[in-house]
Amino acid sequence: MGMKYNKDLPSPNALKEEYPLSPKVAAIIKEKTKEVCDVFTGKSNKFVVVIGPCSADNEDSVCEYVTRLAKVNEQVKDKLLIIPRVYTNKPRTTGSGYKGMLHQPNPEKGPDLYEGIIAIRKMHLRTIAESGLPAADEMLYPENRSYLDDLLVYEAVGARSVENQQHRLTASGMDIPIGMKNPTSGDYSVMLNSVTAAQNPHRFIYRGHDVTTEGNPLAHVILRGGVDKYGASIPNYHYEDLVRLLEMYSAEEYLNPAAIIDANHYNSNKQYKEQVRIVSEVLHSRNYNPDLKKLIKGVMIESYLEEGTQSIGPGSVYGKSITDPCLGWTESEQLLYKIADQC
Repeated sequence: MGMKYNKDLPSPNALKEEYPLSPKVAAIIKEKTKEVCDVFTGKSNKFVVVIGPCSADNEDSVCEYVTRLAKVNEQVKDKLLIIPRVYTNKPRTTGSGYKGMLHQPNPEKGPDLYEGIIAIRKMHLRTIAESGLPAADEMLYPENRSYLDDLLVYEAVGARSVENQQHRLTASGMDIPIGMKNPTSGDYSVMLNSVTAAQNPHRFIYRGHDVTTEGNPLAHVILRGGVDKYGASIPNYHYEDLVRLLEMYSAEEYLNPAAIIDANHYNSNKQYKEQVRIVSEVLHSRNYNPDLKKLIKGVMIESYLEEGTQSIGPGSVYGKSITDPCLGWTESEQLLYKIADQC
């Protein structure tokens, strides 16, 4: 085989024993998991905001960001459910470029998966301990989520992964809400097929084991826009798009119909400042139509300490994205208060 084996990695159980949850962190996660699940089952009317960097590339800056979020959360927690976006692995369209902390704990150095799995677990543990806010991450690699599955309160399957069988089956064995994004084509039916698969039980191979799952009733959709055959962005956050989604959800028997709207990616054509306007439009559509208010559970926003993006290298700005551009902190804080007022 044209494959070199670099190093044996510890099992998820071994890593959890080496970097365990403290009783305080375990209690925080248990409480927050129930709170998040209650939103998706309809027991809670809080509006979800999954917000944070495009990629969690530096432990110190990510922890500072999440600690700031926690202070805002104290002011809006009666109306909003803020979930920090701490994404530790990144899909790359062409396979090249920074793939996240899992691959490169230090973005300026080469890949080191052994140090990477340690780094991402330590970072998630630290953000919760310092802020009291458990986070969301992306399930880019189904096998790797086992290193973090006791720490997360929300997960997402990306546009490039949502048609993959292993992602769908793994999602069916999770006990937290998981959002299935529309594929890059924007096809709603593919996205909803993924929700169906995730909500049903399955038997399959996972990390060398024959496993059976019960199905995840909290699997739902994330609208993030798509592209046409020429690569031009096609947003899907407009009122007509949301109504069409509602109609498709209503035509079949899904458990706990729900949607999160991703304000960046192809919905904004990666024009990150557009996220403010897009969120406002989503809130307006939701308030205009009572059925949409029940369906649209929240939004996803890319935000960091400093606005924009930068290249990896010497002289980099602390707290500025090295992948997609993000809103800066000041604008993000204002947006959170605005969402709380209008949701």
